[in-house]
Amino acid sequence: MKNFNPADKIQDLQYFGEFGGVNPSISDSSTYTFLSAKTMFDTFEGNMEGCYLYSRHSSPSNLYLDQALAAMEGTETANVSASGMGAITPTLLQLCGAGDHIVSSRTIYGGTYAFLKNFTPRFGIETSFVDITKLDIVEAAITPKTKVLYCETVSNPLLEVADIAGLAKIAKKHNLKLVVDNTFSPLSVSPAKLGADVVIHSLTKYINGSSDTVGGVTCASKEFINSLKNVNSGASMLLGPTMDSLRSASVMKNLRTLHIRIKQHSHNAHFLADQFEADGLKTVYPGLKSHPSHELYKTMINPEYGFGGMMTIDVGTLEKANELMELMQARNLGYLAVSLGFYKTLFSAPGTSTSSEIPLEEQHEMGLTDGLIRFSIGLDNDIQRTYEMMKECMVELGILKHEFH
Repeated sequence: MKNFNPADKIQDLQYFGEFGGVNPSISDSSTYTFLSAKTMFDTFEGNMEGCYLYSRHSSPSNLYLDQALAAMEGTETANVSASGMGAITPTLLQLCGAGDHIVSSRTIYGGTYAFLKNFTPRFGIETSFVDITKLDIVEAAITPKTKVLYCETVSNPLLEVADIAGLAKIAKKHNLKLVVDNTFSPLSVSPAKLGADVVIHSLTKYINGSSDTVGGVTCASKEFINSLKNVNSGASMLLGPTMDSLRSASVMKNLRTLHIRIKQHSHNAHFLADQFEADGLKTVYPGLKSHPSHELYKTMINPEYGFGGMMTIDVGTLEKANELMELMQARNLGYLAVSLGFYKTLFSAPGTSTSSEIPLEEQHEMGLTDGLIRFSIGLDNDIQRTYEMMKECMVELGILKHEFH
C-alpha cells in the first residue's frame, strides 16, 4: 500500500489527441469501418487489439477512461458504464446465476438493496443481508451456494466501514468473489490492494465531481472484464449500459483534479465533524475517534487523502431534519439534494430518499433513524465560516444551544 499512490498512477498515464491535443480525441462514432472483412470478423471475435466494431462493445474514449480508472484502483483493466447501477447489476449477474447466493452488507445504497432484495430473486438468486462489520456473522451466512460477498467500503448512509482485508480472507477461504463499491472513498482506499476481486464506482459522484454526468465503472481482472463484454454471454454487452463517448471525455478531464478535491472534501468534513461532536450533536464520521471502526479505517486509507467527505448527524426527528435542511439551503450553505461529491455541500434525509427502498422496520434494525441527515461536504474555502453559519441555523431551530465551545 505504501508504494501505491492512486493519484500518481492516474498522472503517469499519457494520452495525446489525434492531432497532438493535450486531451485525447473524442470518438464521436457508434460504429467503425474496416479495410478488410477478415479484420471485422476477428474484431467481433475479440481477437484484434486496437480495432473497434461498435460502441456498445468498446470505443476509444471509453477505453481511455477504463485505463485511467484501472490505474487508479490498481486492477488490470476496467469497464465504464452509463451509471453506477449499470456497473453493479451486470457485475453481479455475471458472477451469479439461478440457484446462487450472495452475502451482502445490510447497509448499502438503496438501489443496490432493491436490486438484490426484489429483482434478482426473479432469476433465482437469493441474498442474505448481514452486519458486514462482524466477520463471524458474515462467515456464518455463507452457504455452499454462495458466490459473492458484497459490500461498500464506507456504507451508504450509516458510514460503517468494511474490513476489506478480513472479508478478502473469508472470500478466498470459501472460493468467493469479493465485490466492493468504493464510491464514497476514491483515492482514500484502494480495495483491490486489500484483496477485493472487483471494485465498483458510481462515477456520478466524487470521480466526476460536478453533478452533470451519470456513469459507473467496474474495475477487475482482464479475464472478468472480458467476460462482461463477451458478445455471447457478457452481462454488460447484452444488457447494454454503455457510457457515451462525450461523457467519458468529460469524466476523464475531471478525474485529473480528483486528488485535489478529495483532500479538500476530507479536510472540510473532518473539521465539521470535530466541531459538531464537540457541540454535543450525535455525529458519525470515520475520522472521529468515536467511530467504532476508526482504528481499522486508519490502517486502510491512503493517509494524504483523509477520511472522506461524508458525514451524518442525527437531530432527533424527521421534522427537525427537514427544517434544518430547508433553512441551510435558504442560507446557501448547500442543497437539499441526493447524490454526493459536488463542489457544494449536499444533504438529505436518507430514510425518505436514497435508502427509502429499505423497509422501515429494517431501517430501524440497522440504526437508520428518522432524524439522520447525510452530508456530502463541499469544497468551501472557509470551513470555519461554514460551521458558524450552520450552527446559527441549528441554534435558531433549537437543535443546539447558543453556547460556543
